[in-house]
Amino acid sequence: MFEIFDASFEELLPLIAIGFVAQLVDGALGMAFGAISTTLLVGFLGMPPAQASYRVHVIKCFTTAISGISHAIGGNIDKRMFLQVVFPGILGGALGAYGLSHVDGEFIKPFVFVYLTLIGIILIGKGLHSKPKHRVPKAVTPFGFVGGLLDALGGGGWGPVVSSGLLLQGSEPRKVVGSVNSAEFFVTMAISGAFLGQFGFEQVAGAALGLLIGGVLAAPFGAVAAKYLPANVMLVLVGSVLTVTTGYWLIDSLA
Repeated sequence: MFEIFDASFEELLPLIAIGFVAQLVDGALGMAFGAISTTLLVGFLGMPPAQASYRVHVIKCFTTAISGISHAIGGNIDKRMFLQVVFPGILGGALGAYGLSHVDGEFIKPFVFVYLTLIGIILIGKGLHSKPKHRVPKAVTPFGFVGGLLDALGGGGWGPVVSSGLLLQGSEPRKVVGSVNSAEFFVTMAISGAFLGQFGFEQVAGAALGLLIGGVLAAPFGAVAAKYLPANVMLVLVGSVLTVTTGYWLIDSLA
């Protein structure tokens, strides 16, 4: 039996709000849904990391589908960039999902969080002190693979790793967000499929329903925000979200 309806509506309301805000930020800036949702499930509900990651990825199958369609309608997708990240992302995600249930990935997380926190600070500086000059990124595929791998291991690494890596190389912010968000659907499907063989559908808990409802409701709005936010503003916002979320995870992992 599915456990998806075990929670009452009153219990779901805060989770709906969190899912809405997390997806709104994710759709507009290319990151945060996985990090916020996984933090909630692990930190506040005491869920094992592997199961939390699985449930978040099942939810993201729906939110990323709607977000990807919204970005496509809004003209936010660079087809070349999309293809360069989606296939290595799928490979990395599938490998990460398998490794999460057999290997303790906690050792590498502090190093990744330090890297992402520093990248966040650099992006804030670029947004505040320079007029962005859009360039074609030279390194794309490696970020897709590493992003998919870490996304499965931590429940929220695709956006922070891939989006920040491409933005740092001068890619147009709205194209990065749209392409990375759209590719995330396929990466998420691969990760969820890998987890499905290990945990089964019954592991999708009732508490996840609130995050799903909120995320689905917010998905179209994030794409609209990404289309109209100025590049400088997006760099500062992305850097801020990246620094705050990864900084929190870093402190928590070292505590």
